[in-house]
Amino acid sequence: MNQFRTAFGPFFLSPALLALAACGTPQQECIRMVSRDLIVVDRLIADTQGNLARGYAYGKRTISVPVWEDCTPLPYKGHPHPPTRMCWDEETRTETYPVAIDPGAEQAKLNGLLTKRTQLNQSLAPAVAQCQAQYPE
Repeated sequence: MNQFRTAFGPFFLSPALLALAACGTPQQECIRMVSRDLIVVDRLIADTQGNLARGYAYGKRTISVPVWEDCTPLPYKGHPHPPTRMCWDEETRTETYPVAIDPGAEQAKLNGLLTKRTQLNQSLAPAVAQCQAQYPE
């Protein structure tokens, strides 16, 4: 995977993340900030609807998996061609697995999220208008 070292130290950013960070006018950034909660609620609604349609949810867990990898020492002046050496290491992975749901509780959660979405939509119009007034394009 292509990664770029930033001027902020040992952090790595993917090209897609760099492109996202570089785009957007001040008005678009403002609108994105005021609509952040609505975006999260919409994602939760989609997840909950998917759970109800499937009849189960997905859980996530982190596991450690042994991997066989090259751990040959780096060459140095006194030993320019060290022999190849392999060793075991652990790699952390996230896996998903099915989780049982209570359909009644899941439907109640969906109803609450839909109510919240309505509230957020009502309060969003004035906030967007304020962003547009503050940062005209």
